[in-house]
Amino acid sequence: MIKKVPLTELKNRMKRFRKQMDISSPGWEIAVVFSKVNLYYFTGTMQDGMLIIPKNEEAKFWVRRSYERALDESLFSNIESMNGFRDAAKSVSGLQDTVYLETEVVPLALYQRFQKYFLFKNVEPVDTQICAVRAVKSEYELSLTREAGKIHKHVLEDIVPEMLREGLSEVDFATELFSVMVEEGHHGLCRFGMFDTEMFLGNVCFGESSIYPSYFNGPGGNYGMSPAVPLIGSRERKLRKGDLVFIDVGCGVEGYNTDKTTTYMFGSPLPKYAIDIHNKCVDIQNEAAAMLKPDAIPSEIYNTIMNTLDEDFLQNFMGFGNRKVKFLGHGVGLLIDELPVIAQGFDEPLQKGMVFALEPKKGIENIGMVGIENTFIVTDDGGECITGDNPGLIPVF
Repeated sequence: MIKKVPLTELKNRMKRFRKQMDISSPGWEIAVVFSKVNLYYFTGTMQDGMLIIPKNEEAKFWVRRSYERALDESLFSNIESMNGFRDAAKSVSGLQDTVYLETEVVPLALYQRFQKYFLFKNVEPVDTQICAVRAVKSEYELSLTREAGKIHKHVLEDIVPEMLREGLSEVDFATELFSVMVEEGHHGLCRFGMFDTEMFLGNVCFGESSIYPSYFNGPGGNYGMSPAVPLIGSRERKLRKGDLVFIDVGCGVEGYNTDKTTTYMFGSPLPKYAIDIHNKCVDIQNEAAAMLKPDAIPSEIYNTIMNTLDEDFLQNFMGFGNRKVKFLGHGVGLLIDELPVIAQGFDEPLQKGMVFALEPKKGIENIGMVGIENTFIVTDDGGECITGDNPGLIPVF
């Protein structure tokens, strides 16, 4: 049976979007949405097409493929079939000079094909406005996020220690872990908003693999399978006694994700200095989580934490070598990497119902990436952790 996004949910999202546009762009007249994640957010289905949102008229979802599936899956009230933009253009009258588009994700070729039939002159971005609406989750969205968090906690804290065995390769473990997560209820994808970013499951690493260079904009790394597929894991890197195991993966239910990193000590403990560094990262996570309250400023949370860290600790903090990221956490939702970010430059106050992954981590030469990551909901009492409370470095001896 298809689980449909409730009509009241869809209507509320559209209402909040229009309000956000009226505040940020008072002169707006029309917005058009193409990306499948945003189409799902507003319509409840992820079919190929475009959603036209006039300021003063009912929004209409024009579907190229599959119209039948859109009708089957979605409770959105205004869905029409089209073979191409020409069909939709005939029904749009009085198009304004300026159209608001997702400039972060719409390719130039698609834009040109669209403009051939919709004769507007100017484009303004609508990405930030949509992100602002999506950042505050409803109770419906939070219920799915919590469900993902329960799966995440159970798999990484309870099941994974029983799966680790000497001689297991990174890629074999990653595929076994993926199968277990899907069996437990994970929806099987990790979606990212970062341009041209692919991800199978996340970073599943043994030892030094977790600090190997990567194009991915996160603290950790991964050997990957090859230069053509720098993902999943290495066939050659096998688990050895004394290894740090670093697992940074997403988990999702009905489109909504959580993000979690758990570490393990396989066969024997890590050196005391590495354990001390890891424990410091856990303390940082907990300190930042306590500040995840409505009206808190993300940049102030970031600066408060960073200003307490000495130069020695800052070396290889949030990365390794010169490959460090400039954030402590990020929004999570239909994408693993959403706005806002716990970083400098993010000065809008937090709101109740926002969801963040906090991930203080530090690379250690010849050992790997220690640290932690969990997903939190912003509440009046601080961040509510929904992915478990195990501090990591779980011993597997």
